[in-house]
Amino acid sequence: MKEYGYIRVSSTDQNGDRQRRALNERGVSPQNIFTDKQSGKDFNRPNYIRLVKRLREGDLLYVMSIDRLGRNYGEIQEQWRILTKEKEVDICVMDMPLLDTRTAKDLIGTFIADMVLQLLSFVAENERVNIRKRQEQGIAAAKARGVRFGRPGKPVPGNFGEIVRKWEVKELDFGEVLRLCDMSDATFYRRLRELRRRDSAKKD
Repeated sequence: MKEYGYIRVSSTDQNGDRQRRALNERGVSPQNIFTDKQSGKDFNRPNYIRLVKRLREGDLLYVMSIDRLGRNYGEIQEQWRILTKEKEVDICVMDMPLLDTRTAKDLIGTFIADMVLQLLSFVAENERVNIRKRQEQGIAAAKARGVRFGRPGKPVPGNFGEIVRKWEVKELDFGEVLRLCDMSDATFYRRLRELRRRDSAKKD
């Protein structure tokens, strides 16, 4: 029997130090700790997949909390079934003693563990949905205030209008225009449309 640990952090801005310390305290060997830095919306994570392939019958998997395993209600249930029923691995959710399959072997224990798992996995997914909703609301509010997202636009050279005029009368070829403006052709045409709209608005 081998002991393993799984760590998930939701972005590269977070680290798994707290989870790693908890696993170290349980005596899990560092080479048996697998870490993913990505969302918990599904289980398509490279190191989680590697971990599942490594697990054998009778092994023990530690995870800090159910939301570190994942945040998708249905997929948490399915992965729990695969690990405990198909691979016959024990799981210990460290911050929830009721979710320790080593102590839930009888019918009542299994029933309680299943109920707790359903509740916690539902809460984990609900939190994921709420986070996404708050992000969407925040983005919408920022856009309403005029905040622009994405990479900043390529600055237009101060003599852009003069460059365009020379190009239009064939004093400059298109390649020279792009070089002088330091733009791609798509950016140039977008800036050209903006220039013409401004010129048209001034005439009106």
